[in-house]
Amino acid sequence: MSEDRALLPGMSDVEPQRLCAAAELEERGRAWVWDVLEYGRPVRAFALRFDGAVRAYLNRCVHVPTEMDWQPGEFLDIEKRVILCSIHGAAYEPRDGRCLGGPCGRGRLTPLRVAEADGQVHWYPSRDIRPVPFDAPPSERRP
Repeated sequence: MSEDRALLPGMSDVEPQRLCAAAELEERGRAWVWDVLEYGRPVRAFALRFDGAVRAYLNRCVHVPTEMDWQPGEFLDIEKRVILCSIHGAAYEPRDGRCLGGPCGRGRLTPLRVAEADGQVHWYPSRDIRPVPFDAPPSERRP
């Protein structure tokens, strides 16, 4: 392992995960969607570029634990200002995931740590949200 690919503290077996080329995330465009395991259960996550920064969250509405995109990778409202749940219309601030209105109350999307460097976007798994193992059984690969 190279020195610039440090492992996460306390997680000697998990390295940062490459998601995509930075250029693939257009400003307020289609998100990058991928599968993760939260507490060992499969769930989807997404990363999008908003106001120049890459933000990432679990693809799960606070109101009802369901995926939010209205088309694959499409999370923003028609004006491209808020993340909008396609099921019940809960609106979230893209910069920090907090609920702005609708049935999500005072909730907040679950953020994932991402970083952009050398033209690539990487996700940094946590103790609770980890990559799906390559050799995982089909039930763990897709939600």
